Amino acid sequence: MARGKVGFWLRIAWGVIYPLDTLLFKLQWRGLEHIPDTGGVLVVSNHVSHADPLTFARYVWDAGRIPRFLAKDELFRIFFVGRVLRGSGQIPVHRGTSDAQASLRDAIVALSDGEAVCIYPEGTVTRDPDMWPMVSRTGIARLAMSTDAPVIPVAQWGPQDAVDVYRKRYRLLPRKKAVCMAGPPVDLTAFRGRPQTAELLREVTDVIMSRVREMVGELRGETPPSRFWRRSADPAASPAGAAPAAAAPAAPPTADVPGVADALSGDAAAAGPPAVDVPATDVPATDVPVTDVAVTDVAAAEAGTTTEPAAVAEPAAEASGREAAS
Repeated sequence: MARGKVGFWLRIAWGVIYPLDTLLFKLQWRGLEHIPDTGGVLVVSNHVSHADPLTFARYVWDAGRIPRFLAKDELFRIFFVGRVLRGSGQIPVHRGTSDAQASLRDAIVALSDGEAVCIYPEGTVTRDPDMWPMVSRTGIARLAMSTDAPVIPVAQWGPQDAVDVYRKRYRLLPRKKAVCMAGPPVDLTAFRGRPQTAELLREVTDVIMSRVREMVGELRGETPPSRFWRRSADPAASPAGAAPAAAAPAAPPTADVPGVADALSGDAAAAGPPAVDVPATDVPATDVPVTDVAVTDVAAAEAGTTTEPAAVAEPAAEASGREAAS
């Protein structure tokens, strides 16, 4: 174990997480060896439940690292919870303010200092009707391209059987099986040294999340879809490789900056049920070989807002427009 010094507030956090994990889940860990013992690392995960931050954090901890999540700043204003978050070194995300970019800078500093930064690129629990990873925000790509830290993909499956806020299903007992699996670092060599355009960041994000999606399929024993589901009216979820509208003037890149990191929170009240889906563009046909693991999202702070679009009625899976994998 290369875990560094564990302070008072971090011990408090684990004093809560460990008993809850033991009470709620039958934990199964795979691929812990893929998380490096030392050095900065980005741990990227899919998000299936408001309870999966418990398993994700525990997984990274059991790999010998202290996880640092990007968490929305509202949590830091909650009595005691904020003390624990600040004391345990979590990174606040000031969404929709001039301070929004600070979370990106803090994450880069943490990576430079050799820490494990955990991110949920989807930004919230997936709205995909079949619980596959949906189109993700590109803040993860900006972090990956701004540092030399390896990007470790992590797949999670099982916590949604205990806590599924959007479908209003809460079945805490008997304990549910929860699996986390990490894979080798995602190979992003082909993207380094290129200008960080919106198109590049979109492509890098989809390559990373395609690997996570493949690993989720492995855990589920199913073939994943070939396209990402996405919510309509979500400007941060533009499809990879999409051509700009003919009448639209050229604009500078507007990559997502660390925003929504609900890894340590539940945002069901704000988000509501899954939003109506529109077809997402296919991800690159040749995903680079890699595998999986865990964390938070990064929203469009540079654009000055990270507010999610209003949710509407839950669609049927067939109406999502997502093309199934052959």
